[in-house]
Amino acid sequence: MGRRRIRAPLASLVAVVALLAGCGRGSSEPPATVAPATGNLPSGIDVVVHKVIDGDTIEVSRGERVRLIGIDTPETHDPNRPAGCFGIEASRFTASVLAPGTPVRLVGDAEQRDRYGRLLAYVYRRADGLFVNAELLRRGYAQLLTIPPNVAHTDEFATLARDARAGSQGLWAACTLMPDGRVAPASSSPRAGSG
Repeated sequence: MGRRRIRAPLASLVAVVALLAGCGRGSSEPPATVAPATGNLPSGIDVVVHKVIDGDTIEVSRGERVRLIGIDTPETHDPNRPAGCFGIEASRFTASVLAPGTPVRLVGDAEQRDRYGRLLAYVYRRADGLFVNAELLRRGYAQLLTIPPNVAHTDEFATLARDARAGSQGLWAACTLMPDGRVAPASSSPRAGSG
């Protein structure tokens, strides 16, 4: 089963490249480029990871924040509550596969940005083509989060999430899915027959 090639609308892709290239004037980093597909990677924008914010958000060259499309990892930075079940583990995993300085390719979908101004992207590690969004789901560090119109990988992601849950991978072994969609430590789940 081959991967579908996803291409962001050209106008959006050009706008993002211009934004990334323009932000670093005077910087010693080379400007971001629109790269042709290389090997198994779809066309997109090549940048370098600056840091991992949490399991599903990274910062790339020139301070651009990128939210990984199609997934949701438990929160780690909400000042009003403790880190979500398996959130710290998800952040650590993302940091282990996207260490600072890691070259990545960002591939867009229908919408360019979320309501917080973060760039929305499917993230591929350039060295080996690792599809990071998919790997987080496969290993149980994330749940499926489909927000139309960004649906290019929904079927693939749904299968990965279902398999991770069935195999008790990651958060599916350590946490319980609450009715509101959040995950809680398995020990705090409601007991059968209680209230």
